[in-house]
Parts: sequence; C-alpha cells; structure tokens
Amino acid sequence: MESEKYHKIYETIQNIDSKIRFITIIDYEGRLLFGGQKEGVSNYLKPDHQKESLRHAMDAWKLRDKFSNYIGKGKYAVVEYEKIKRISIPFEENKMIYLTTEVDADHQSIVNSILKLVE
Repeated sequence: MESEKYHKIYETIQNIDSKIRFITIIDYEGRLLFGGQKEGVSNYLKPDHQKESLRHAMDAWKLRDKFSNYIGKGKYAVVEYEKIKRISIPFEENKMIYLTTEVDADHQSIVNSILKLVE
C-alpha cells in the first residue's frame, strides 16, 4: 500500500538527523500523502500558513520543472530562513518530499541521505 511506503520513508528520513523538524510527502496538486512534525517541536506557522507554505514550495518546484528540458531536472532546493531551513526534493512522478530543519542542521548531509533513499 502507498501509505505504508510513505510511512516507511517518513520514518527513515526522521532518523537521518535529530535536527529535522517536519517532513511531508505531497503530490503536485498539493495533497498531503503522508507527513508530520517531530514530537516536542513547536510550530512556527499556523496550520493554514503551513498549507500555504507547502503550496508555494510546490509552485516553485513546478516553475523549476518548466526549464528542465534546457538545464536538466532539479535535484533539490534549500531555502534558509532566520529560524529554519526548508528543503524540497522531487520524489517519484509528480510528488515532493518537503522538510524543515533547525538552522544549524547539516542540510547537505540530510539531502544526500534522502537522495540515496529515493533514487
């Protein structure tokens, strides 16, 4: 079942680094397939703002895809804010893994581990 597969991926990513705060797998329509926040972590965004942030991340990814015929497919994107880092990684066909980490997380190590997991 798909949800079991996504749950396993979620659990594996959660165990990559203790500085990972939030993980979700969404499709290109913005539908949540699986995800959640690390236990004991405070949320900076209200639920409606979280959904909006996910939509913006997906929209940005769709724009990147628009130029993939010219520059190749995107592998990941990292945005660093004052309080968190946001990482987006394309996954399967028309899906994305979206996660946030603490600012001091080693995002390159996290990204590399996730890429090995999903490739």
